[in-house]
Amino acid sequence: MEIDTDNIDDTVLGLLWLTLHDERRAWKELDWDALDRLHGKGLIANPANKAKSVVLTDEGLRRAEELFRTLFTHPAP
Repeated sequence: MEIDTDNIDDTVLGLLWLTLHDERRAWKELDWDALDRLHGKGLIANPANKAKSVVLTDEGLRRAEELFRTLFTHPAP
C-alpha cells in the first residue's frame, strides 16, 4: 500500500482550521511529518518551536478553510 501524503496533508490542514484561535493560530497536536510538509509547502510557519500552536500563512489560512468546508461539512440544501 502506498500512502498519499498529499491527501494526509490536506486533511491535517483542514483539521488545523478546526482548532483555529487568535485569528491564525492552530493547535499542533497532529502528525509531525505532515506539519513539516505543510511548512515546506509554505502553508504554516515552522512548527519546530516551543509553542503549542502553529501560525498559518495567508495561503494556509485560505486553503485550510476551503479544505475544512470540503472535507467536513455537508452541502447547503
